[in-house]
Amino acid sequence: MNEQKELSSERVVFLKKQRRRKQLILFWQLGILLGLIALWEISARVGLIDSFILSQPSRIFHTYVRMAQNDLLLHIGITVYETLVGFVLGVITGTLLAIILWWSSLIAKISEPYLVVLNSLPKIALGPVIIIIVGAGTEAIIFMALAISLIVTVLEMLNGFQHTDQEYIKMVTTFGASKLQIFTKVVFPYNISTLFNSLKINIGLSLVGVIAGEFLVSKAGLGYLIVYGGQVFQLDLVMASVIILAVVAAVMYEAVVLLQRAVMKLYGH
Repeated sequence: MNEQKELSSERVVFLKKQRRRKQLILFWQLGILLGLIALWEISARVGLIDSFILSQPSRIFHTYVRMAQNDLLLHIGITVYETLVGFVLGVITGTLLAIILWWSSLIAKISEPYLVVLNSLPKIALGPVIIIIVGAGTEAIIFMALAISLIVTVLEMLNGFQHTDQEYIKMVTTFGASKLQIFTKVVFPYNISTLFNSLKINIGLSLVGVIAGEFLVSKAGLGYLIVYGGQVFQLDLVMASVIILAVVAAVMYEAVVLLQRAVMKLYGH
């Protein structure tokens, strides 16, 4: 009984230390951010940096106010929609292709050099070709996001499938499991963490693809605002859009993290 009390008291102390550590980390994270913003503003006001080129927080804030009155949410919504569509298509298509390559080692060996070349190829170089094939519109932007995230998904998932613990596979094989059963009961469940790691990478890559597509062909979206701001020398608009883009990327990443926690809590075993 006394031992249980000692263990529980030690756990309480441990949890308090962990909570204080998290609070300290959050304090320093916010402190560094606020310090950088203050330094940015002061440097612009005293002339250490050119506020026309690098802008300043106060000007960006006023830009946000104007943007909020002129379809800011519409531009954010368009970019998020295009990113999510490209992201989902890339993950589903890439996972299916990885399954096919895992299923047939012959196809995997034949495809390997092509996957390596496609992965190293700058996808932005395919922009003009994509526009000609699918047209200069939302489809081209989504296709660009798909092109950037697809090969990464294939390589990531295929590597996970191929490095599944062979002891598990041998065990179910001895019980007469078919290849489909091996995949559904062992290989895929074993690589749930790999799938979510791929999702974390691809949500950012999909956003990069969308912005690259919006740079080339768009009439709305955060990429369009960045290009437009640069063309008319409204660099406050450029900086404001970039900051919004960073926030959108962080929110999407955290959404994937929360989804992973929920799934692992249910099926982590």
